[in-house]
Amino acid sequence: MKFAVLVFPGSNCDIDCYKAVEDTLGEPVEYVWHTATDLSAFDCILVPGGFSYGDYLRCGAISQFAPVMAEVAKAVEQGKFVLGICNGFQILTEAGLLPGALLRNSSMKFRCHDTVLKVVNNETPFTIDYAKGEEIVIPIAHGEGNYYCDEATLAELKANNQIVFTYSDNPNGSVADIAGISNVQGNVVGMMPHPERAANLLLGSEDGKRMFTSILKTWRDRYDAASIR
Repeated sequence: MKFAVLVFPGSNCDIDCYKAVEDTLGEPVEYVWHTATDLSAFDCILVPGGFSYGDYLRCGAISQFAPVMAEVAKAVEQGKFVLGICNGFQILTEAGLLPGALLRNSSMKFRCHDTVLKVVNNETPFTIDYAKGEEIVIPIAHGEGNYYCDEATLAELKANNQIVFTYSDNPNGSVADIAGISNVQGNVVGMMPHPERAANLLLGSEDGKRMFTSILKTWRDRYDAASIR
């Protein structure tokens, strides 16, 4: 399995994502610049956190027009896995690959600390190694993580089981305590918390590690590859 870590001007969590894949899975992983026009070699695309294009206009608003995002859309249509983390989540919503939008935190302050998440949907390619209802500790670091959608969209998210994670103690005002969602097909997930920063006990938690093992396990099951050693 081969992973791509997208890099935009202003990305600052790309190295974290790269190391999480390398150290957790030992699978091939490459940085891919935002001008790339071919992602066909990759099975999973990670859209990392940071401040792409300085968060000008809105978080992710400029990044949605980067050439690589057209290729991400193609990958989504092909059923490949796409995970957007923090600014990556914001980019995916701006690009229309996930519903809703991310607003300023209700406190109007940047929040940077561990959070307790509840696993609402453990049937996505990113969460099969978790138990439904399990509580995990994953850090956040954002000023615009307040997830918003209208009532009709929220009803659809609930009906389609697209809410993947919720906050146990909502840090930003997100509607319905939402911390992460998926598309209808389940191959795209966006979340504000940072699982790549919780992939090793040295970082305080390894609860994020299972997001990466879930991806690899799903891919191997799909293609009947060797089981995880």
